[in-house]
Amino acid sequence: MLFTGSAGVLLYHMLNVSLGGEWSGGLATFAAVLGILGAVMLQFIRKLRFNPGLLAASMHYRISRFYGLWRWVTPERIYLMQFVCVFATLLLLIAASWQLAKQNQIADLIALWAAALFFTGTVTWAAWLPEARPIRRISQRADNAPPNILMIGSDTLRADRLGMLGYRRALTPNIDQLAEQGVLFANCYVPCARTAPSLISLMTGTWPHTHGIRDNFNADDVTRLKVDALPHMLKAQGYRTAAISDWCGGDMGKFSFGFDYTDLPEDQWNLKYLIRQGPKDLRLFVSLFTHNLLGRLLLPEIYYLGGVPLTEPIGKHARRLVSRLADSAQPFFLNVFYSTTHPPFASEWPWYARFSDPAYDGESKFAMARLTDPFEIIRRQGAPKEEFDLDQIIDLYDGCVAEFDDEVGKMLRHLDECGLASNTIVVVYSDHGMEFFEHDTWGQGNSAVGDFSARIPLIIRAPLTHSSGIQQQIVRSVDIVPTLLELAGIAIPGTMEGVSLAAIVRGEKIDLGLPAFNETGIWITDLPGMHEDHLRYANLLELLEVPDKASGALVIKPQYRDIVLEAKDRMIRIGRWKLVYQPVVGGALYKLFDLETDPACQHNRIADKAELAEAMKQQLLAWVGRNAKVGECLD
Repeated sequence: MLFTGSAGVLLYHMLNVSLGGEWSGGLATFAAVLGILGAVMLQFIRKLRFNPGLLAASMHYRISRFYGLWRWVTPERIYLMQFVCVFATLLLLIAASWQLAKQNQIADLIALWAAALFFTGTVTWAAWLPEARPIRRISQRADNAPPNILMIGSDTLRADRLGMLGYRRALTPNIDQLAEQGVLFANCYVPCARTAPSLISLMTGTWPHTHGIRDNFNADDVTRLKVDALPHMLKAQGYRTAAISDWCGGDMGKFSFGFDYTDLPEDQWNLKYLIRQGPKDLRLFVSLFTHNLLGRLLLPEIYYLGGVPLTEPIGKHARRLVSRLADSAQPFFLNVFYSTTHPPFASEWPWYARFSDPAYDGESKFAMARLTDPFEIIRRQGAPKEEFDLDQIIDLYDGCVAEFDDEVGKMLRHLDECGLASNTIVVVYSDHGMEFFEHDTWGQGNSAVGDFSARIPLIIRAPLTHSSGIQQQIVRSVDIVPTLLELAGIAIPGTMEGVSLAAIVRGEKIDLGLPAFNETGIWITDLPGMHEDHLRYANLLELLEVPDKASGALVIKPQYRDIVLEAKDRMIRIGRWKLVYQPVVGGALYKLFDLETDPACQHNRIADKAELAEAMKQQLLAWVGRNAKVGECLD
């Protein structure tokens, strides 16, 4: 307020000097108020058009009240308004300077220009977001030097949105082109469709019951991982390692992955961090001015606000970092993780309007409605399909997927311009998918029946390999690390539970016959369609506590830890068959699905495939490691 108010006073001073008027304290105060209001109005309409998800994340009010204003403030009108303001200010500065020079008031003239340069420099610095330039020279490396590794991920990206897998909209031309040059694994599964356990399994090549992280709510004493992650292994071979992310990527800094450099938010599942984001009305005002470099340095809680992706800034920063990392003879490993496709699906202009119905005027026009208050999130998790504008939400999601694909394309072009494409392994991935009521509920990690959460897109393009096209065989995210190690010529540790897919990436036609496993995450509340006898526990607010007030980490209460693990649904997939395990009071339900003829998993085949179901059941129970505790009730 001091900054914007002072700008108003400075404009009044220039106008007063230009017209030869007398200074008035009352008019100066009025100018300060106008400066604050003018800056707020300008930033509000800019955010309303270019990043309305930022407003939705911090607003108590119905966003639909601003739809008329949104239609009026087109990008062209905003640019014209900014041009007029800048041009008028420049004319005032010239006029005031001319008057001061004529009156030989040199000290006042210097002070005026110092103030003008201060305001201009501060605004320019805060908004500075340059595009990366291609590197001028490539550091010489030995012919047998290991390749760079670039991983590009997006939280909650469904595999079925890829054009190469037949989606009805052309959302992913850049990812599809990458897949044509490498290999697309159409059936890659994560062991748990929640961010922390999934990313840790992906980066360590081990299952959740090995590394010990089964959900997103973990005390500080478990953040030092029991097993080495990929950055540790690569650093030992001379790699420089880095990770960049927005609000969804805090786990890559919270847990001991071992990156040399990180640009990440603090733990999002932390009460002190959430409290520091402030009450909504104050947060709404502050966020108008701090969604930039200033906010990133001074108010990271606002800059990394949950539900507000930083897709364009993260992409530009990542490309600049690639240029810096390439200016060395050492190979690099960079993991760029976006929240672009995560609920509430709040993409930037023009992506949020790319597929939406222009006539839609509901509350989910810019982002999925009512997902900014903890109590509302819990209630909405258990809400039926009828409470959602599902067509609009899917349109928003598809816009997010298209925006992520656009960022992938920019990064691939930057690699080409820098001359790095020929010696860089590129991986496109996700931590989990998303359910849109295919099995009675929405979200991620809530159901083991469908593949929409557990299945992710996985594309790998490696130097000196031929295109392997689409691979339909079953693979797992725990197989990514051993694959990258082998492609980089590094020995795979014997403790690794995943297996290398390098032979397939190189074009060999082999079927590894791998089983995929998955377990659900913590349910926030009872879900629609849940079996009446399913094991249950309290809702999220009752489940959590803050045992260490100094750190503020949100952790599951000790009395609920066992039941949370007991109540997880599990599944195993082998080839075309999937067996699902659901714990109920006194036993378990088992369901068998043939995904070749029934990809939506609607028809239970366990009655006519009992022998197959039993064999798969034993494999699943061996993975769970709970044979003695699990009963049996074939449904």
